Formats: sequence, structure tokens, C-alpha cells
Amino acid sequence: MLADFLTFVLDGRRPALSEGVAPSGVRWTWLGEGILCLEPQHDATHSVIASAGVHGDETAPIEILSTLVADIASGAAKLTARVLVILGNIAAMRIADRYLDDDLNRLFNGRHLALPSSREAPRAAELEAASLAFFTDVTHPKWHIDMHTAIRASVFEQFALLPHTGAPLARAMFDWLRDAHLEAVLLHREKSNTFTHFTAERAGALSCTLELGKVRPFGQNDLARFAASDRALRRLIAGEGTADAERPIRVFTVVGQIDKQSDQFVLDVASDVPNFTPFARGTELARDGDYRYRVTHDEERIVFPNPKVKPGLRAGLLVVDTTADTLASLA
Repeated sequence: MLADFLTFVLDGRRPALSEGVAPSGVRWTWLGEGILCLEPQHDATHSVIASAGVHGDETAPIEILSTLVADIASGAAKLTARVLVILGNIAAMRIADRYLDDDLNRLFNGRHLALPSSREAPRAAELEAASLAFFTDVTHPKWHIDMHTAIRASVFEQFALLPHTGAPLARAMFDWLRDAHLEAVLLHREKSNTFTHFTAERAGALSCTLELGKVRPFGQNDLARFAASDRALRRLIAGEGTADAERPIRVFTVVGQIDKQSDQFVLDVASDVPNFTPFARGTELARDGDYRYRVTHDEERIVFPNPKVKPGLRAGLLVVDTTADTLASLA
């Protein structure tokens, strides 16, 4: 199981025992399908959730986590943290699709309760419970790194999203993001139903969503492109300091959201426009009946434009550059 965690999970197998000790001396506990707890031999200094596959077609981070599990088990990767490895939407992974009925990353913070017939709803509830249980009574630092890949290309190929909880932004998180060679950070201004928002708000974790490149099928990823984030995650779970905390990084804050209200929705953005493409004041980006979205700042950049979402969901975010003010405010 530990030598090829991904294949073991995709095959629908379960270990004969729910817990054991790896050759490295690390203790492992199977907590459910694709949910594995790994604990060091000595007292842990921090706790980290490392998740991937919340969207089933975002395969590179899934492969990275599977290799990380094997290296922790063999001793090739050092462990001083408690780590909860989560492969998210396994049913969608098996059919190489983003999700079955509903976007799993929009069903946290209890929103799954409003969609009882969704095949993703039970999984959202299971991941909520597993995450809260993992962080219960933890007094040392808590982290959650949720790894994704994007549908389309991006001006900044690798970037991060930080959930909005009202808490001050942490310098430790920005140092880690620089260490992972993230080029940009996107700051939300409203609460959401994502996995990282759930762990940040409900468990007080330092949580981030990473967008690490483009969606590709299993086996077709150039994992060398993700080497920096892989190394940074390994340093985090090893309790080692950041290596590249002085790298430049851009920060953007959400100032607008495009909502799809009906099937008449039109997004006036080409299908190949990259994330973070800038638009000038007055540009009309979307329409839906009487609804219009026009750029109101001198420049706004679009992120995650997607006209194919279901009515009632977000079809794009608009952001502005807030690098100087944000970095000056870090606690």
C-alpha cells in the first residue's frame, strides 16, 4: 500500500490492518479510502494536511503525494510532523473527470447538507470529519496544503489562493509560498466553501490552495515542473526552514466576481485567455439578461473564467495588484 498509494486507492483496495509501522519507523493509520495518517517515531512538532485530487482530473499533485508517501515509508523523506494525506474525489479520479455531480471544492463548511443527492456530498462530510479529528486538541502549528492544477494556462503558471477568515495574514505562509517558488498569491475577501477555507476557519490552520500548472491525464505530467513545491512540502513535514523565503512574489486581491445566473449567460472572454489576463476600466466581461459585469478599476485581471459552471455558481474572479500593501502588513 505505502509503496504505491495511488494505485492501491484507485483499485479500491483496503489494507488488511488499519494501522502499522513502515520500514522507516513511521506509524501509519488508514482512516478511510484515500485518507492516511503518518506519524513520526518521536513527538511531532507540527501537523500538516497534504491533500490533492479534490478535483479528480488534476493528476500531477496526486502523483506527487503518492510518491511522498512511498518516500516517507522508506525513510527517503524525513518526518517530524504528523501528516494527514488525503486523495479527495477518488470516484472522479477513476473516470478522469473533475467531479461526478458537483464540484467537491464548493461543498465544505456544511454546504454538502444542501445537496443530499449529490455523489460528492458524503465525501465532503467525510473529509470535514477527518480534518477536524486530525486537528483536535493540537496545540502546535497546524498547516493545510491543498494542491490543484488549473483548467487553463496562466500568466503566473504556479500561484496560490489564501482563504479569508478575518485573521491576520501570516508571514510564515508567505515564506513557505516563496520557498515553493509560487509566483503569485490571490487573496479572497469573502468566506467560501472550499476545503482550505474550512480548515482555516474551523481548525485555525495555515491553509492554502496551490495551482501548479495545467490539467493532464495520469502518466502525462512532467513532475520536474513541480519540483520546487514538492521540495517545499518535504521541508515543511521535515521541520526544516524555508530555503528561498526572499524570492519575489506578486499579491492580488479579489475585487469582483462574475456569477452565472442562467443558461443565457455569456462570458466575453476567449476560451484560451490565460488566468491573470488584464482588462482595462469599462471592459464588459459578462452578461446574463439584465446582468452585466464591467471592469471598474483601472486594471482588473481575470482568474478562473469558466462559462460552463452550473447556474448559481461563480464563473470568474477579478483581482487587482496589492503586493506592496499586503507584504507590508504581514504579521
